[in-house]
Amino acid sequence: MIRDFGIQEIYILLAAARWTILLTVSATVLGGIFALFIALARVSIHPWLRVLATGYIAVVQGIPALILLFLSYYGLSKAGYDLSPMVAASISLAIYASGYLADIWRGAIQSVPLQQWEASTCLAMTRAQQYRYIILPQSVRIALPPTVGFLVQLVKNTSIVSVVGVVELARAAQLINNATFQPFRVFIAVGLIYFVICYPLSLASKRFEVKFNAYRAS
Repeated sequence: MIRDFGIQEIYILLAAARWTILLTVSATVLGGIFALFIALARVSIHPWLRVLATGYIAVVQGIPALILLFLSYYGLSKAGYDLSPMVAASISLAIYASGYLADIWRGAIQSVPLQQWEASTCLAMTRAQQYRYIILPQSVRIALPPTVGFLVQLVKNTSIVSVVGVVELARAAQLINNATFQPFRVFIAVGLIYFVICYPLSLASKRFEVKFNAYRAS
């Protein structure tokens, strides 16, 4: 029996949107932790660390997120690691996020004026102290706008995890469309939900950019 698209279906979509948000948060947290180490390695004084970090960023950015998902879910399964779809999705999106966040944060670190490094060196600070007290606090202001902007891309890329059975927003839309045969209504609703999630992030990114550019200019 063909169902009509109504309030119940809207509730299902909103419930599925929670998984979209959860995937975005988990990928940002896990990927961000790894991205910080990659970014620091990318600007390290040791050439071999810079080479490894540069290679990692190039590989991750050169591989579609969908392929990373297949490698996490099907590839690790063949290697004897049976991951649940949600865990595999979180790992693949975290790897994807780390490659881009590392590049964003590397650029932010390198944007800190050289005089800041020289001044902290004159104060006999160690490398760790330079990062902790001088470089990273300034880098955060520079990196925050593009980082928030990247989250918009990450939210939309969560739709790929439907191919391994995670019922997030895009997958829920497919299932509801199969039950109602009303694609126009279903996907208009889904588009609006994505818009409600992504648009505030876009606004926040622009506001941070204006605010912190004004801060740097003052």
